[in-house]
Parts: sequence; C-alpha cells; structure tokens
Amino acid sequence: MTYGQETKKIDIRQAASFEVNEKHFPDAKILKSNQDVRVHLHHDGMDIWSDVAYFYEKRNFFEAEGNVVVRQGDSLQLNSEYIEYSGTTKFAVAKRKVNLQNQESTLRTDSLYFDRKKQEAYYNSAGEITSDETVIRSQSGTYVAEDNKYEFVTNVHVIDPSFTIHSKRMDYYTELRHAYFYGATTIQGESYNVECNRGFFDSNLKKGYFQDRASIDYNLRNIQGDSIYFDDRIQYAAASQNVQIKDTIGDHVIRGQYGEIFKERDSAIVTHNPIAIKLIDKDSLYIHADTLMATGPAEERILTGYDGVRIFKTNLSGVSDSIHINQKTGLIQLLRHPISDRESQFLSARDMTKRNPVLWSVKTQMSGDLIHLLTDSVTSAIDSIKIFDNAIVAEQDSLNPRQFNQMKGINLFGNFEDNELQTIDIVKNAEMVYYLYDDTTQDLIGVDKAICSAMQLRMAENQIESITFLTKPEGAVYPIEELPKDQQQLPGFYWRGDEMIRSKSDLIKDRAKTDFDSQNADAKEIMSRLKRQMK
Repeated sequence: MTYGQETKKIDIRQAASFEVNEKHFPDAKILKSNQDVRVHLHHDGMDIWSDVAYFYEKRNFFEAEGNVVVRQGDSLQLNSEYIEYSGTTKFAVAKRKVNLQNQESTLRTDSLYFDRKKQEAYYNSAGEITSDETVIRSQSGTYVAEDNKYEFVTNVHVIDPSFTIHSKRMDYYTELRHAYFYGATTIQGESYNVECNRGFFDSNLKKGYFQDRASIDYNLRNIQGDSIYFDDRIQYAAASQNVQIKDTIGDHVIRGQYGEIFKERDSAIVTHNPIAIKLIDKDSLYIHADTLMATGPAEERILTGYDGVRIFKTNLSGVSDSIHINQKTGLIQLLRHPISDRESQFLSARDMTKRNPVLWSVKTQMSGDLIHLLTDSVTSAIDSIKIFDNAIVAEQDSLNPRQFNQMKGINLFGNFEDNELQTIDIVKNAEMVYYLYDDTTQDLIGVDKAICSAMQLRMAENQIESITFLTKPEGAVYPIEELPKDQQQLPGFYWRGDEMIRSKSDLIKDRAKTDFDSQNADAKEIMSRLKRQMK
C-alpha cells in the first residue's frame, strides 16, 4: 500500500462461530474456532489464524489470541499467543511466546512490534535469533524484512560452533551471515580473539575488517592497528596505521605503519618505519629497519631486521645492513650484506668499510665485518661482544676532536658488567694509534704507534682507561709534527660519528616526512584493496 491509496479493510475469511457481547466487547465481532475450522482473517497480503479474534470493523482493527499464526507471502511467518493489529496503520503488536520466522532465521521474544509499512519488526524485551547453528541474543533489536537484516542495539551475544561475539551494537544479515559492528565488540574464535569498536565479519568465510582500537590475539601474538583485515581460513591478519605486534609471552614489541601475521608460517612482518622494542635487563633495546620480521614458535622466536638497521639502548647504539636475534640462544647478530663483484669494482675502500656494522658504547666506536652481542638467557642482559674480521676500536680525542685513538686486530672480544663495557681484547695482528698527553699540563706529548699479537683495553665510565699489551709490542712514540697525517690513521679506520644514534628519536629522524607520508599512503592503499576484496 502507498500513502496515496485508500485504506484496505480487514477481511473475515472464515470462523467456526460468530457472536457479539456489547457489555464486555462493544462494537466487536467475536470470532471463534472449533476442531475443524480456525478463525482466519486477511489484510493486504497478510493472513492471520487464531483460536479467537475480536474484530472491530469500524476501527479496522482486531485482537486475536490462542495459537496465533501470521503469514506474509512465502517468506515470513509469525507465531504467538496474542496479537493486535490495525489495518489503518498496518501496525501489529504480538505478545507471549512470539516466534518470527523467515527462510534463514527464527526470532523468539516475549513482545514484538511489526510495522508493515516499513516492513520492520522490533523488540525491547530480550530476544533470541537462530540461524542455522548460530544463536544471537540481545536485549533489543529490529528486523528489516526488505534487507533480511537484524539491527541489535543492546547487549548482543552471538554463539556459533566456531566462534562467539559480544557487541554493544550489531547489524546482522541472515542470508549472507554478515555482521557489522558499531560499538565495543569482541570475537572469540578457536585460535583468535578480536576486539574493535567498529568492524565487519563474514561468519561464513571467517574473515573480517576491524577499526577503532582494533586488536587481534593470534597464535600467541597480539596485533593492533587503526585498521585490521583478518582471514582465519588462510590464517592471516594485516594491520594498517599505528600498528603494534606483541608477543603475548615474549619480551618484544614491534611497531610500525603496516604489519602482517602469517599463523601457519608462525611469522609476523612489520614495514613502513617499524621499530622493535626488546626488554633487556630492565632496559629497552630499540631496533629500527626498513622491514622487521619475527618467526618461529614463542620459545624459539627469531627477530630479523632488513636494510637500514639502527639500534639504541642506554649506553649502546649501532647501525648495520641487517640484524638477527635468536630468542632461545640470546645471540644478537649485526651483519652486512655481501658485497657483489660488481659493487667491489666501483665502491671505494671507504664505502666498502662503511658497509660494516658499527656499535658505539657511549663514546667508544667498534666495527668489523660481523658483530655478535651475547645476552643472558634469563635476564637478556648483554654479557659480551664479539667482532669477527677487521675489528677496529676508536675513541675521539677529548682534547682534540679531530684526533682519534685507534686499536685494530683480526677479532675483538669484550665483556659487559651492569650494562657497561668493562674490557676489550683485541687479538691477532693488533695495532694501535694513541695520542698521549701530559697529565699535569694536558699538553700533547706525541702519538704512540704500536703493534703486537694481542692487547686488552680496560674501560671506566665508558672510556678507555688503560691499555695492556699481552705480548711484547713493537713501536714508538712520535712527535705529532714528525708523523704524517696518513700515518695517524690505521688502515680501514673511518670515524662514523655522523651515524651515531644518540636518542630514540634518532632512529628514524632522517627519514623525510614526505617519505613517511608516502609509506603511510602505501599502507592505506593496501588496506583499501583488502576492503574492496571483502565486498
């Protein structure tokens, strides 16, 4: 019926008996059933059966009770113990043991209001919807027949054999089995737990898209982000913007602008300015790279960073091409990418050396082809450092910043105590360039050049305090004016102070804002593509 049409009258199709009772039911026709004939009323495509009906013809209104059945077409049926209906407003109220069925679902409640003009039914006295094996309970809700959709607004609970949902407000399409969330929501699956304030979930395909404080606990990892895409069938989750991936039983967190979790491969990857935070003996080690990846089971987790690695913690920082951290063994490796034959043809010696990983223990620079940091298996505190091949230790002269004390050897072994570097052993083909000053006048005495098989440096307050030659050295102290500039620098030494990480903000500060925005735009495009795939 359209609003411009004449109101259609309610028709009496059949009844077993007919009577009137003006005293108790003025203006009403009382229709009753028997064993063979039920009361049957009709109005504009809707049929109503009941045991008894009180029909008010002048008002175009009736009340019916006793085994009430209402059918609208082939797709909608309502059962209750009582119903009242106005043919003028096309509005019905059903009460007591209300059961509303369509082809995909059944609604049970105590009271239901049905607006036939809008083709909407709503309840506010608690209801339960059953769709296949899924049960949905809420305090109030609305059924929109045209869209085959339920709108739940209070205390929504979904129980399915493979998941449960608790939501403040939810829309549910029964035919598609699609759920949309508009309030605080949790989804608990067999191997995952989702939280969000807005989102979408396809309960058939077990995939969804979540926003606004979205997070997923997945395979002993928690992933958070402004937007999260999730597909349990392929055991995958992806997050965009303000991403955080945390080991729920581990000691590290990875943050960035885009992240993915692959459950089957037991791995997680974060890109777009990622930073990993690893707890080391009540201190935090911050790790930045172009890409950070965590792989393996929790007790054997491997954290890997690729390209542009920077690390920072109290009293220690460094850079390298890549980093590899073994959770089980406590080994931290700083590595360089192999130099190809083609690169070796056009890269200068300085450029190739600057490809080596480098660490700074406050003012002390240490570099080489490969750096190992060994941590305690219990506290994760750094116990020692090992540098293999072309190990160089350098320290800027406190009185003349253009001069550098240098020690070089094949390998280096250092020990930490209480988070500070205590001793450094340089072994095999050890060399030294050291600037000597008068303790009283602070005048430069000369430059000490020496070679030996091995030497040991003792540190105090993060500076070189003393040097011990473990075998008889060969060398001499030269007046600085008699020592050519090229003799004041050991082969392969370059001061890399411009690369030093002095604070957490230095980890990514040289990344141009335009680059950061571009990366964010890339992440947004990825999530947009994923959302399009959901439709």
